[in-house]
This record gives sequence, structure tokens and C-alpha cells, in this order.
Amino acid sequence: MTFDSPGTTEGAPEARVTENPDSPGQSGTEPERADPAEEVIGVRHGMFGVSGTGDTSGYGRLIRTLSLPGSTPPPYGGYFDELVAALAEALSDNIFTAAIEKIVVFRDELTLHVRREHLPVVARALRDEQSLRFELCLGVSGAHYPDETGRELHALYPLLSITHNRRVRVEVSAPDADPHIPSLYAVYPTTDWHERETYDFFGIVFDGHPSLTRILMPDDWRGHPQRKDYPLGGIPVEYKGARIPPPDERRTYH
Repeated sequence: MTFDSPGTTEGAPEARVTENPDSPGQSGTEPERADPAEEVIGVRHGMFGVSGTGDTSGYGRLIRTLSLPGSTPPPYGGYFDELVAALAEALSDNIFTAAIEKIVVFRDELTLHVRREHLPVVARALRDEQSLRFELCLGVSGAHYPDETGRELHALYPLLSITHNRRVRVEVSAPDADPHIPSLYAVYPTTDWHERETYDFFGIVFDGHPSLTRILMPDDWRGHPQRKDYPLGGIPVEYKGARIPPPDERRTYH
């Protein structure tokens, strides 16, 4: 992460200034290089990657390389190898190969990236196989990566095995143009409210959910507030006929 600043900050590394191809005639900083084990998905300009909304964060000239952890080759270490082997045996090699897109070990966490059409089968195996026994799904989280073409929306499931005191994360992706992921309500009923919240904030449609409606925002709300392309600074608010503009339109910070 580097900055292009007209001055210097004590204790801060000096940024190397290069020509910014997206802003002719203006200087920018060279994006940081990603680790070879990472998958680069794009470059973000500014703190939030939002343009045209009056970014008042002070980080408008920040340039960041966007990357995600790449696939981790075995051995994975700890109980991760035993867990992956047990899952492969429970699913059979053909189904395991078709279902598991990649396996990532990052910051001492094991994440299984599962193709969405195979999610219920993998979840049942993780729950029911005696050597796995991930009885508890701790929630459903969403993530939005606008630069990851064809995989913009992600749903993440942290699972806990009370029997074996182990943890694993299951991650599924879907394109923005087809934001459908099978619901895990039939496998983990506790995902009921969590899938509704993820749908509310990210727009992921969980097929098979018994009542997929908004849970925090009003039913007629437009858009999904935690997506990266959601307007920065909020939306206009009305109080008894008086219109209050979004924060980034109330004043300028220059």
C-alpha cells in the first residue's frame, strides 16, 4: 500500500512516483507487487474504490493491488491434511475433484472453496462423516469483489466441530449476473437468519431458503449496502419533508 503525497511524513516510507495511466498528466504511485502465491484480481484507486461521489477520506490518490490468497499445495500442516483426506474419502475422488475448486491455508485457517452446485453435498459430508463431524455452522458472511470477473459475490461459512474441536471455512462464489447459491438451511437450520442478512446486504440469493426476505433494511429498500459499488456516504434522508443530503454532499474538504 503506497501513497502519492506532495510532502513527506516522518517515519513513513517514501513512495515511488510513476505515471498513472488512468489519469493522463497526473502522477500516481506504482501498485505494490503481490506475492507469487496470490491471485491478482485488479487495482483499486482510492480508499474504497468508489469514484464520482466526492471521496472525502483523504485517500483519493491511494493505489492498491487487489489480490486473494492462491491455492495451497499439500501438505497443509496440523490436522488440515487429515481433514481434507477424510472429506475426499467421504465424497469419493470424483465428487471431491468436481466439488472442491481450491484449498487455501492462510493465516492458520483452512478454507475449502466449493463450487456452488456442490455446496449441499459437501456440507452434509462435513456434518455427518464421523471423522469430520462439523456439527455447527457459526454464521454466513458475504464479500463483494467487483474486480473478480465472474466471481464477484462470495458467501463464507465458518464451521465448528464440537466433537473434534476443529474449525474449517467453506467459501462459495457466484457471478453478479447470476447471484444464486444453494441454501444450507436444510443442513444447518441456524443459517436461516444469517442467509437473510447476507441476502439483504449483498444481494446473494439463497435458493431453497424458506423465507428469503430482508431482515435489517426495509422491504422496499433499493440496493445492497455492503457491496463495494454502493454509494459512498449514504443516501438522501427525509425528515418530515426536509431533505438531508448524503454526508459527502453537505460540505467539501479541500
